[in-house]
Amino acid sequence: AAMAAAAAVESVVVVHNVAKRHNVGTLARSATAFGVAEVVVVGRRDVSAFGSHGATSHLRFRHFASLPLARAYLKDERGCDICGVEITHDALPVTAHPFRRSTAFLFGNEGTGLSQKECEICDFFVYIPQYGGGTASLNVTVAASIVLHHFGVWAGFPERGREGNKFVVADKPKGQSRGLYCTDSIEEVIEERKMRRENACDIFEENGSSEHQESNVLGTMLSD
Repeated sequence: AAMAAAAAVESVVVVHNVAKRHNVGTLARSATAFGVAEVVVVGRRDVSAFGSHGATSHLRFRHFASLPLARAYLKDERGCDICGVEITHDALPVTAHPFRRSTAFLFGNEGTGLSQKECEICDFFVYIPQYGGGTASLNVTVAASIVLHHFGVWAGFPERGREGNKFVVADKPKGQSRGLYCTDSIEEVIEERKMRRENACDIFEENGSSEHQESNVLGTMLSD
């Protein structure tokens, strides 16, 4: 039954309103490790692959200008439930594996958590139980790793082979074009430009560090 589930379900990560830009690259590394099928980037495109250690070349990226457009794609085309990872009054523990089908995971901002608009597109919420009293929450990339691992266990994803003390890394896909990473319709491009003019999609916090200069692979893939 688990193997049948693995063939039928997929996980998707939604990137929106991540405060620390280098977290996107680290999140991409976790996404490849736990079998994520696609990363959906919402809002601004200039995100950084810093910390991905080359993992971005093994992921498919898709961009949308707004949360409603992303939700329509995830629900209508992919048939996903949208799961918000947040400590809400009705959130279920991720350890209970409350999944039913392919699921897209939306993670809260490191400082403020999920916004009201983000919560509105979610079908349900999960939280990560904690057992120590030293911190109020986890870093977004740590939380993503835990949640994505639990989904993989529930779905019965086959474990990757090992070689020595490492997992075997697949060959990098050949001949990938920009279109595999970002497929925008004319309507989405128009909406994105409108939002930029209105300063309504200032999603990622500028921190002035050298992280952007280190490796902006994602920015290249998702740039105009």
